[in-house]
Amino acid sequence: MKFNYYSLLIAIFIMCNNTDVFSQNDQNFTIILDAGHGGKDPGNSYHGFTEKDIALKTTLKVGRFLERIADFKVIYTRTTDVFIELANRPKIANKANANLFISIHCNSVKSFQPYGTETFVMGLSRSDLNLEVAKKENSVILLEDNFKDTYQGFDPNKPESLIGLTMLQEENLNNSIILATEIQDNFTNNLKRNSRGIKQQPLWVLDAVYMPSVLIELGFLSNIEEGEYLNSDDGQDQMAFQIANAIVEYKKKYFGTGSIVDRAVQNRDNIPLSTNSSSSNTITYKVQLLASSKNIPLISSNFNGLSNISSTFENDLYRYMYGETSSLEQANKMQVEAQMVGYPDAFVVSSN
Repeated sequence: MKFNYYSLLIAIFIMCNNTDVFSQNDQNFTIILDAGHGGKDPGNSYHGFTEKDIALKTTLKVGRFLERIADFKVIYTRTTDVFIELANRPKIANKANANLFISIHCNSVKSFQPYGTETFVMGLSRSDLNLEVAKKENSVILLEDNFKDTYQGFDPNKPESLIGLTMLQEENLNNSIILATEIQDNFTNNLKRNSRGIKQQPLWVLDAVYMPSVLIELGFLSNIEEGEYLNSDDGQDQMAFQIANAIVEYKKKYFGTGSIVDRAVQNRDNIPLSTNSSSSNTITYKVQLLASSKNIPLISSNFNGLSNISSTFENDLYRYMYGETSSLEQANKMQVEAQMVGYPDAFVVSSN
């Protein structure tokens, strides 16, 4: 019976995600799937449910769905019950030049009543509850050898240490929120799971990756009913199915369409985006400086002396742009200017 149910999910997944959709892309869309905790770090344990086991089983099932879709390449940070140092998880993603990083976990609190899913993206929050989640997920650092040297004095038990976790790639925040929204909407609309929302939090594993990233809390193991669901094969199948579908929908809607800028053309090393200086008169280029939830006045002093600043507002985020030109060559020069005055991750965006 179980085999038929899982096979049905796979059949539906393949049918709904015809590989012809992706035939325009020559390169694989690389996904890093990170099963939280592992080995000597069990994560949360309540009512006989263990986070590291549930996270691993669910993560592997997400991967099996995605591996059946053409143009997807799946890389796991772990496939067995082993301890992976927190610093090495993002290194795997960065080395692979991945498109997305997804870390899968289970939640818990002292009270047995709370339940529901939530998805985190990198950022700072003043919520005490969110800070407790950040401290808990970052606490694996204390199990590592030489953690003081590796993390340069970072202490997950000290809130002041969390303030030092700023985004290395703030332009990815908007894309991370888009993916998190797809995931949470699937959980709520398709599985009728209680949504606790999308939250920004200074989680080390998200901070160190160079691509859009999310950390999914599947639910609360401290809630016995939710723990039983997440510990079951059917519950894991259903959750994995919705996560995989969210990833595929994200790629369909945004990757390669101009809404998402591929890491390979973001010019992190000041390599020209194109050797062809000609451009179409119908295309306008700007340089994105940052994305933020704050509405910053568009004056030069707020942007390190840069003038001609514009902004857009989408998905509760302001995206701040520098300059405007129809010449890609000029846009590349503007990008270098932005990097020189303090925006090392600035990148060129285009619109018709």
